[in-house]
Amino acid sequence: MNYSLLTVEILTALLGLGVLLLDLWLPAASRKLLGIGAATGLGVLLVYAVGSAAPTDGTAFGGMFVSDALSSYAKGFFLLAGLIVLLMSVDAADTTHGYAEYCALVLFALTGMLFAASANDFVLMFVALELITVTFYILVSFQRNRLASLEAGVKYLILGALASGFMVFGMALVFGSANTTNFYQIAAAQSALIKSPVFLTGILLIVVGLGFKIAAFPFQIWAPDVYQGAPALTTSFLATGSKAAGIVLLARVAFGAVPELTAARSHLFLAIGALTILYGSLCAIPQRSVKRLMGYSSIANAGYLLLGFGAASLAGGSAVLAYLGGYIFTVLAAFAAIQVVVGQQESDDITVFGGLARRSPWLATGLTIGLVSLAGIPPLAGFFGKLMILKAVAVQAGSSPFVLFILLVAVFGVVVGLYYYLGVLRAVYWPSTTTDLSPVPVSFTTKLAIIFAVVGTVLMGVLPDTTYRGARQAIAGLATPAAVLPTSAAPAQASK
Repeated sequence: MNYSLLTVEILTALLGLGVLLLDLWLPAASRKLLGIGAATGLGVLLVYAVGSAAPTDGTAFGGMFVSDALSSYAKGFFLLAGLIVLLMSVDAADTTHGYAEYCALVLFALTGMLFAASANDFVLMFVALELITVTFYILVSFQRNRLASLEAGVKYLILGALASGFMVFGMALVFGSANTTNFYQIAAAQSALIKSPVFLTGILLIVVGLGFKIAAFPFQIWAPDVYQGAPALTTSFLATGSKAAGIVLLARVAFGAVPELTAARSHLFLAIGALTILYGSLCAIPQRSVKRLMGYSSIANAGYLLLGFGAASLAGGSAVLAYLGGYIFTVLAAFAAIQVVVGQQESDDITVFGGLARRSPWLATGLTIGLVSLAGIPPLAGFFGKLMILKAVAVQAGSSPFVLFILLVAVFGVVVGLYYYLGVLRAVYWPSTTTDLSPVPVSFTTKLAIIFAVVGTVLMGVLPDTTYRGARQAIAGLATPAAVLPTSAAPAQASK
């Protein structure tokens, strides 16, 4: 057992336990130090994970856990997201009952995301997703004195359990037909397996379960209510880390375990992606709740990511990962501002953001960069993410009217997004009514979170080639697993 491959996961879990233990001795007046210390710990782990000291390329748990280019790529973004969320949480330390537990739960959810990034087996994939999901059940309903938070938690619990049921049933069918749950072994035998109706049904049910996790149509009904009812901090982490984990797992299944099936059913991904874009974009138009609007925005962005899967190519998979990295920074930049305003005003109506540019240039800058990037305006990360996705789809279009129609739907979604994103910014800079223009105080940790998120959004837009090369390397590694195959799977791979 190569335990060194699990160093980041183990240390993240221990950091969460350490936060809980320190809370027993730390005075209440110093509880902010827990969030700052946890964020600092993640910063150290981030440096270790992306540095040359971290072990790479290998397997553990009999091939269930894999360390490769994709896992390294995803873990870097997961750790950054967790670090920024913990920095944002420091402001709420004095007003959050059980702040230490909140920080620890964020770290435990992050641990699940890190395991999900390295999942090379349906069993570990399910365990990692359940660790993420069960933790978010608590985080979503953490504000027990708010009925909206409790309601959001119950909705997420019921629909999350339904998604898990689909996934377990699908995994049972896959195991029954393939006699294995290991992705490499399934990939080695996929040419024969995809002729089995039982195997195809199992893969379909697994994709349905992942569709719930990433809020893809028609499994998206939970997202707006949960985004609105959950604490803003939880919403930011749910919209970035949880969605990203689902996308990475879908990439491992689609491009790693069954790439032939993905290529054969690419039109299904394109159709679902287009419907997801239409639903999210059109339903966002009438929203007055900013958090609910961000929920529909999350649905629309899931549609663009699915288009990359529909491209069924190395370029499509690379575009998905590049888009995902920029999306994480973009959403966190927006939510760094949203969580402060919502926390002070106790409302997330668009009107409470009126005149924010005069009240707090820091918050206005973060919100502006985030929403402008989500709208797909150059030269930010969102623009190049959408451009790479559409380019990957266009390459396979040829003379196909269906694919050309999908591209038109995607462009339509961008145009509609300009309307509702810029509608929020209009209130920020040009409020239609007289609003409270008293200054909004912004703490040092929140400013730091905004700086990290904004710099990431800008750099990934200004230097898209660097991001794309890393994403391409991560996806390309899925096609050549022989070097890190477990011994038991090597014969199957060799006979491929």
